[in-house]
Amino acid sequence: MIKFNYYWRVIATGVSFLSFGIGGLLLRIIVFPLLNIMIRKRDLRISYARDIVRFSFRGFIKLMSLLGVLCYDIRSLERLERKGLLILANHPTLIDTVFLMAFVKQADCIVKSSLWCNPFTRGPVRAAGYICNDNGPGLIEDCIASLHNGSNLIIFPEGTRTQRNGMIIFKRGAANIAVRSRCNVTPVVIRCTPPTLTKGEKWWEVPSKIPCFTIEVQEDISVTDDVTSRQLTRDLQDYFMKENYATT
Repeated sequence: MIKFNYYWRVIATGVSFLSFGIGGLLLRIIVFPLLNIMIRKRDLRISYARDIVRFSFRGFIKLMSLLGVLCYDIRSLERLERKGLLILANHPTLIDTVFLMAFVKQADCIVKSSLWCNPFTRGPVRAAGYICNDNGPGLIEDCIASLHNGSNLIIFPEGTRTQRNGMIIFKRGAANIAVRSRCNVTPVVIRCTPPTLTKGEKWWEVPSKIPCFTIEVQEDISVTDDVTSRQLTRDLQDYFMKENYATT
């Protein structure tokens, strides 16, 4: 029975990611072209596109849950029911972005330039007006503008998935945005037990039992006028290291 459950989760994980790819392709070739035709005003079109992405990602998470690939518990979600939030999260697994985008309204995020060319993802990321990371010096200004426009900006300050040894090392970009925009930080701590879809791990390397995600929205961290990006980066890194290993 244990072996059957394991092999079923391998198959179900493959089915889930296949559905994700097909869904992204359908959004690109059918849904978003229709949206472009029906809604001419860019801001309104982006708003609808983000709603479509959110509900699509939530459907993907529900599918994985129903298939027995994972379980999840989201705590204090009501703290995300605001506008103009700078949401910073740790990044233990491949699907952290999907989780947050599924439950944050009018979410914006920074995407790799490669996703703008990927046939399965370029439709959603372009239609939703997400921020491309190839804008060089203008990237931080784009992020600040997004916050001022009322979007909820999701950033993973590590820049990639957490190292396999569990060490969390933040880059300074997220703190720069917080300091320059004078925007408080809304921290989200993501835990996954047992670990799965970690850095360097293949999708078919599923754990021996169903992984459970705990996503906890913490109270805002104030960004004061006298704090520097270097200091804030260090404080945030220490904060997430402590919370990541706290008892759930």
